[in-house]
Amino acid sequence: MIEQAFGQSSPWSLGVEEEVMIVDAETLALTPGVESLVSWAEGHTLRGVLKMELLASMVELATEVCESAGEARGALVELRAAAAEAAREHGQAIAAAGTHAFSLPTEQQIAPDPRYREFVEYAGISARRQAVCGLHVHVGMPSAEACMQALEGVLAWLPLVLALSANSPFLSGEETGLASSRAEVLAQLPRAAAPPHFDSYDDWEAFVERFVALGLADGYTRFWWDARPHPKFGTLEIRVPDQPTSVELTAAFVALLQALCMTVAEGPPTRPTHRGDYAQNRWAALRFGPRAELIHPDGDRVLPAPELTYELLALIEPAVRELGSVELLRVLDPHRCEGDRQLEIARAGTLQEVCADVAERSVASSA
Repeated sequence: MIEQAFGQSSPWSLGVEEEVMIVDAETLALTPGVESLVSWAEGHTLRGVLKMELLASMVELATEVCESAGEARGALVELRAAAAEAAREHGQAIAAAGTHAFSLPTEQQIAPDPRYREFVEYAGISARRQAVCGLHVHVGMPSAEACMQALEGVLAWLPLVLALSANSPFLSGEETGLASSRAEVLAQLPRAAAPPHFDSYDDWEAFVERFVALGLADGYTRFWWDARPHPKFGTLEIRVPDQPTSVELTAAFVALLQALCMTVAEGPPTRPTHRGDYAQNRWAALRFGPRAELIHPDGDRVLPAPELTYELLALIEPAVRELGSVELLRVLDPHRCEGDRQLEIARAGTLQEVCADVAERSVASSA
């Protein structure tokens, strides 16, 4: 049996994790620095923690448990400012985006953690390519079955969230032609993209335990799906968005996902999301971003991403009002993603200018 904590925190409470790059303050290239940032944070009282990620040139900013998206935003502003201060002491800076514009992923050092080195040994080049950063949103669930209902209910909308959050048009110094290079790279991992359909929490638990018994995974955190139950925290963890540069956009996606979880968990059960539709929509979202044409969750029509966004916002409006997040969502632009800004800067200048802009805006709200 997997230890679970569903219902032990307030329903719809939040924990937010941002994956942020560490760059050289002068060259703006990725640089290993996570050990010094984590050590610095251990000597300070923060509204969360700084943690190691797969690569030594990345750091995870993880908030404490928050009751609202606004509270989570405040914690992230503090954590970004702390990481930036720690980085400055070593001639470094932080930069929040889905990918780095010009550094080569396969040249990055692996973080000094035995689990990460073991994973790289197992996954090989597909692991070495994972110089990508995402936003992970944990939403507290009142029960295990509510978590599974929320998982199935949110899944149909997650490609749209990916499209709106797309913030990784460059990889290894090239304009990829994808709005989210990160999403394509993540799909190279085992057990990625959409989870299978599970009839119940017990069905999910049995699936995980079978893989563990077969020696294919050492626990459910080795399933890198776009959304997954996280029973230790008592949450549904949504992992699909690219990492935003603007902390205000992070807060908007947190508010949107919190309200969506509340809406689908408290509503009638929805039909299972067609995994073939999900695969098509995920590809369209990573390719085109807000210009994507997406299969509607009802499966019988295709809509432009902006039109589908307005439908989603209408669906969750009652929950947004109840949760007090109306103002946070005003920064969402259904017609534009942050990757568009990266492309505009690069086409008028250089990739170094892209990175400079990303680094500057990553801490703009911390001032």
